Amino acid sequence: IKLGVTKPQVFAYNLLGSKTVRFLPLFKDLDENLEKSNIKINFKAYVSLAILSSLMTSVSILILAPIILYLLLGIPMLSALLFGLGFSMLSGALTIVGFCLYPVYKADNLKRKIEDELPFVTGYMMVLASSGVTPEKIFRSIARMGVPLVITEESKRIIRDVELFGTDIISALEKASKRSPSEKFKNFIEGFIATIHSGGNLVSYLTERSKQYMELKKVALKKFADTLSILSEFYVAILVAGPSLFVVMLSVMGMLGSGGMGLLDPK
Repeated sequence: IKLGVTKPQVFAYNLLGSKTVRFLPLFKDLDENLEKSNIKINFKAYVSLAILSSLMTSVSILILAPIILYLLLGIPMLSALLFGLGFSMLSGALTIVGFCLYPVYKADNLKRKIEDELPFVTGYMMVLASSGVTPEKIFRSIARMGVPLVITEESKRIIRDVELFGTDIISALEKASKRSPSEKFKNFIEGFIATIHSGGNLVSYLTERSKQYMELKKVALKKFADTLSILSEFYVAILVAGPSLFVVMLSVMGMLGSGGMGLLDPK
């Protein structure tokens, strides 16, 4: 196997791909999470990379931990080996868990970004639809936007499915709906498809959705502002008024001649 500039997942798949088939059922939800997170790594290659990383981490800890424990901390060799074995197994398990949780974290991050962008993108789509632009050209226009948006990347994938793979726009939208990490965006795409299928007014649908998402955005911003206001009041009460009140209390108790306060004795 030639390493060179080979990507880690390719190297891991070439090394362990045929041997990890038996472990794939243990990662049954990982394939879906990978697609939702837009991590551009094949499922089998990702599992191979996770297993290879886990093995490398375990072996490294198994070698280094006993040496450190024995030479630097003076722990007996047998105990150091047992501790090293335990740390090795734990680090390997944590590595696998980290690889499984990363797509979930990435998908959740994409979900929040999509839902933040949705009120403005639907308004842009409504303007294009009111000008008589077809659904395919609407998503092509979004894909060509110079603004780095998550929905722009999703639109590029939709147009890629249409132009490169030869699917129709409805099938491409259905595929985008299934892989989306955002339930709100999924419902929007499904409503978009249903409006096209039923011959409904696409402008009215996009206008209604844009107003709905904008109202939800306003409510979310208001809740965020209220939370910041509460946190600022806690900050003033605890970090500003609290120490002042504490000093005044100690001064008053000192004036009254209280004693036996230990560390809090003002004398």
